[in-house]
Amino acid sequence: MQLVAGAAVVAVLVAAAMVLGGGRREAASGSAAAPVPAGPEQIARGAYLATLGNCAGCHTRPGGEPYAGGRGLPTPYGTVYAGNLTPDDTTGLGRWSADDFWRALHEGRSRDGRRLVPAFPYTSFSHVVRDDSDALFAYLRSLPPVQRANTPHGLRFPYNTELAMAAWQWLHFTPVDPAASAARSRGAYLVQGLGHCAACHAPRNALGATSGELSGGQVAGQAWYAPSLHPAAGRGDAAELAALLRDGRTDQDSLSGPMASVVYRSLQHWHADDLQAVADYLVNLPARPATAETPPPAPASDLALGRRLYDKRCADCHGERGQGAAGAYPALAGNPTVLQPTARNLVQVMREGGFAPATAGHPRPYGMPPQDLSNAELAAIASYVRQSWGNRASAVSELQVMQLR
Repeated sequence: MQLVAGAAVVAVLVAAAMVLGGGRREAASGSAAAPVPAGPEQIARGAYLATLGNCAGCHTRPGGEPYAGGRGLPTPYGTVYAGNLTPDDTTGLGRWSADDFWRALHEGRSRDGRRLVPAFPYTSFSHVVRDDSDALFAYLRSLPPVQRANTPHGLRFPYNTELAMAAWQWLHFTPVDPAASAARSRGAYLVQGLGHCAACHAPRNALGATSGELSGGQVAGQAWYAPSLHPAAGRGDAAELAALLRDGRTDQDSLSGPMASVVYRSLQHWHADDLQAVADYLVNLPARPATAETPPPAPASDLALGRRLYDKRCADCHGERGQGAAGAYPALAGNPTVLQPTARNLVQVMREGGFAPATAGHPRPYGMPPQDLSNAELAAIASYVRQSWGNRASAVSELQVMQLR
């Protein structure tokens, strides 16, 4: 969840919450009768749906029991802790019904009617149809129960209040009509629903709400930028995109940072037809317009320093002309990460290292160690790479590198 502080915002939150009647429990809309007891097929389908949603990625803390919660999710307004999804009666979902679970996904409400923090991406999960919700719940009910009390969120006032959550939902959230979800193409359904791509790849307004447009956004609480998923003008190879999502790399690109974890835990395990459906949907989004003007060149001294550092530290792997090495190191000439409007991810990879996920299609990926460089040196290499071998991206200043920390 991303919100913004200030007395004016607090006033809006409180006023809107008063209109809503605070945390009063309301009747669930679109609820259906509880399903019949789950069978093996429904549980197996639910397990696959949990993989599609990468549920374990948030609901398993490092070294903890699967789905038992406790992982801290940093936000600009405090830390949110994922809940226990195992069927423990006192600390998990043991006393929940399928209707309760559907309401949480579809309306952002807990079993007791409390509004959920939107770091749990119910704005996306509201697209999930009832049959999939029931299958996912059946799978979670089949897990071994783990007694682990949920860690209270560490949000600052007023974002830790029911009034704030009520106001946020009133301003920014309307449950999706299940019929509309069912009518979507498979790719749209996965991207907008369980895939919850907008949670990272959509820009947020002042109150942290997204429009659903996948034009890129800052990853909450992290130094990474989730790039636009709209294809560049004249570029959009669905087969190549499906391979990147499955394997975490192509000859032209390599995924690292938070997306590497998504590939490792989730995407590499998707069925091939689902990956292709997502790729087909994404390459058919409206294309980004091509940049009309060539950005001004970096200062000659910066480019000279950047070239010396690149030749010393980068060329052995990425090639003297940024051509890369097939099957090992991605090319930097024409590389999508290099050419992003922001150099945030490029700088982050140099500073923290770049490590692609180990996948069945790429079981032994090469990693890039972090570089011990000053801000001025990072800026020089970034500028050189972004303006060499036909790359046409803006230069990077030392101040920008400092601001990207």
